Amino acid sequence: MRFEAFLKQKAMLFSLFLVLVSLPLQAGFARSRAGQGVPTPAEHFGFEPGADRMLFNYEELVSYLQKLDAASDRVKLLEIGRSPMGKPMFIAFLSSEENIRRLDRLKDINRKLALEPNLSDSERASLFDEGRVFVVGSLSMHSDEVGPSQAAPVIAYELATTQDSQRLKWLADTVYMMLPCHNPDGMDMVVAHYRKYKGTKYEGSAMPGVYHKYVGHDNNRDFVNLTQEDTRAVARIYNLDWFPHALVDKHQMWTSGPRYFVPPVHDPISENIDPGLWNWTKVFGSQMITDMTEAGLAGVCHSYIFDDYWPGSTETCIWKNVVGMLTEMASVKDATPVFVEPNELAVYGKGLSEYKISINMPLPWPGGWWRLSDMIQYEVASTMSILKTASLNRRQLLEFQNDLCRREVKKGMSQPPFYYILPQAQLDQSELVGLVNLLQEHGVHVYRLSQAAVVDGRTFEPGDFVIPLAQPFRAFIKEVMEKQEYPVRRYTPGGEVIKPYDITSWSLPLHRGLKAFEINRRAEGVEKLLVEVPREFSLNKDIPAEFRMAVFSASNNESFKVAFEALKLGIKVERLDKQENLAGKKIPAGSFIVPHDPRLKPLLEKLTVSPIFLTESSDIKGTPLSMPRIALVETYFHDMDAGWTRFIFDSYSLPFTVVRPGDFEKTDFVKKFDIIVFPDAEKSILMEGKYKAREEYFVTDYPPEYTKGIGKKGMDNLMAFLDAGGTILSWGASTSLFIGKLEIPRGKEEKEEFQLPVQDISEGLQKSGLYCPGALLRILLLEEHPLTYGLPHEIGVVFNGNPVFTTSVPIFDMDRRVIARFPEKNILMSGYCEKQELVGDKTCLVWLKKGKGQLVLFGFSPIFRASTQAAYKLLFNALLLPKIS
Repeated sequence: MRFEAFLKQKAMLFSLFLVLVSLPLQAGFARSRAGQGVPTPAEHFGFEPGADRMLFNYEELVSYLQKLDAASDRVKLLEIGRSPMGKPMFIAFLSSEENIRRLDRLKDINRKLALEPNLSDSERASLFDEGRVFVVGSLSMHSDEVGPSQAAPVIAYELATTQDSQRLKWLADTVYMMLPCHNPDGMDMVVAHYRKYKGTKYEGSAMPGVYHKYVGHDNNRDFVNLTQEDTRAVARIYNLDWFPHALVDKHQMWTSGPRYFVPPVHDPISENIDPGLWNWTKVFGSQMITDMTEAGLAGVCHSYIFDDYWPGSTETCIWKNVVGMLTEMASVKDATPVFVEPNELAVYGKGLSEYKISINMPLPWPGGWWRLSDMIQYEVASTMSILKTASLNRRQLLEFQNDLCRREVKKGMSQPPFYYILPQAQLDQSELVGLVNLLQEHGVHVYRLSQAAVVDGRTFEPGDFVIPLAQPFRAFIKEVMEKQEYPVRRYTPGGEVIKPYDITSWSLPLHRGLKAFEINRRAEGVEKLLVEVPREFSLNKDIPAEFRMAVFSASNNESFKVAFEALKLGIKVERLDKQENLAGKKIPAGSFIVPHDPRLKPLLEKLTVSPIFLTESSDIKGTPLSMPRIALVETYFHDMDAGWTRFIFDSYSLPFTVVRPGDFEKTDFVKKFDIIVFPDAEKSILMEGKYKAREEYFVTDYPPEYTKGIGKKGMDNLMAFLDAGGTILSWGASTSLFIGKLEIPRGKEEKEEFQLPVQDISEGLQKSGLYCPGALLRILLLEEHPLTYGLPHEIGVVFNGNPVFTTSVPIFDMDRRVIARFPEKNILMSGYCEKQELVGDKTCLVWLKKGKGQLVLFGFSPIFRASTQAAYKLLFNALLLPKIS
């Protein structure tokens, strides 16, 4: 009876909510028909958003918002950038007519409050009176999470047409900045896939590949490094342009859990963030769960599974003094409804121990049908609640923004660290320039010393780079410049550690292999010697009118890029086999020699670091290079690491061909390729096209044409490629393909069985307690080897706990060399790793030979999310390995 009473009460409350929501919508419909010219979503799309099995794509969504912009004085649509595939990205400003008319003035107010700590009391009071709360709604960055973007026209229409006095007050006090789709490319991909299989047994199946040009789900891991065009467009909103007061990033989660997650997040949280920001997320979140639950929207929870220790998501805005929030909503099969049995409802992880009434979820959802229309109801309700909270706290939020600006600048002047200093003398000059420009893109001011200075007992040279922490974005500067120390929190005193949600290291200097000094003593005299660095900074000097050759140091990542670009143009490129002394400088082995060629000039103009120009003839010689023919193996299983690898290859002008596992049996690798690259992917996916846990295989929800593996014949082709002198590069889980018994076909009946002299011992280490959730670990490199050209003796790499190798004495025509190993002690550079000593002195990068074939097996990704620039050269050198004669 209690369950029946609950259902009856839920139905009554939900009916009341529908009435409250529909009244202003009905009034809007009437006005549209009366001639106001504001089209309803149904009139535009031909169906009500949220209707079962119906989706609109990105262009259709933007077209509707453009109509609203033309018809309503409450809507203004502005382009903010382009997606990686060239689609225009927009923000829709939704507010009162008066606020829309004076957007430029309100934008200026935001900038002053966010960035100026020395405003007078009278100016502050005036700005508080005049200003409005800007709230960013970032919708559907993960494109299989369709609900937020499908709700966008419903929300926009309601705000554009409402005559409800309460909502008009919200619009007068706030400006809602709707980012209608964070990932336009992916939205079109997902909608096209859904439409393709609609009406078939595969309706609602997972879209094969990544829903992005490159990185798929990992677009929400890019807000520190800002590698992707769409990421940069969104980050500019709070880094450089609009300085909003709050941002909510709207996502979806699994089907069989809570219906909706709202702030606050769970522990751990960043210790660099002002406590007031965390408290404001609780204010917004508690109002959301209150409003939504009172409206009968069951299954709303907070303080569950998600944390805010790690920057990298859209909520990196928190480190820029924005009240950053996340919502997560239960999914359907794109637009196809799902029925969830009560016994299927479950929770896991932090914050909810079981699916029952609790303080974190006071009204559980009982199960039943779950539809896209339900999701839109929840999205509308949560958005209206956020605007309500922003309106009720308008002045307090404006005051908080400038108070926080003042506090952060004051901390930078009174609390260590006071500065980070990057000497100009770095091994990789191009990564130094890259870091300076990246920090500026984050809204951080970077300076150079105008003359030598002694700071905290160290002498620094003219031109060294100084980043003072007395800046409004102090929290961000400290977060990304320091080494990370995980804030260990436990569920009970002395009990289990609360695990992090994502990786635990993102120190920009350490990841880029740069020296940075944290200065813990203020030097006011030195502050007078600082000259601000201009935007788009470069160390590239004038190109001489005449020169015989240019020499590009292998120490710079940028040198590899220009070498690959020159090879693509057909320009001759040679590589030094040994160190040389040129123009009073030591040029390391592996550096590139390019003779003068008119086609070289555009490449030189793009450089950020100058090469050495030789104007007279020289006897310096190297080994001629040719562009390798690269096959990049990418599965259809949302293969993000392969996507990141494609991004790196494109960024460095490396041509490649994507080969799917199902293509192996019909691909003649010997004729077509020199190198095959296997990014991180599970062996079961590569070989069988299936997931595997322990010894059990699981059928996927991809259509069957996308679930083909390499298979026996494909593996024979791969081994024939190795036997013919090909090179195989592999990292992460894909290395298991090459561990254990292998065989090379020798005609129809014969075969050669062999086992490479390498084993993966990580499983045993993990059973002994090794736990490493993405930390930066130190590795020691074999010097004077073609794989380590341009690299120092030690670097940091992001390690996830496996694989870890051990080698053995080879037999027959095989050989091996340990290229990199973990040191015995002092292994962890940044982040969190339990029992790190277990990997002490263990191998993490090995070169192997079988006949004329070569393999390079990495125990880590050399390009992890395009964020470990210090390790890129290991990949580039592997691509340029000389063949075995």
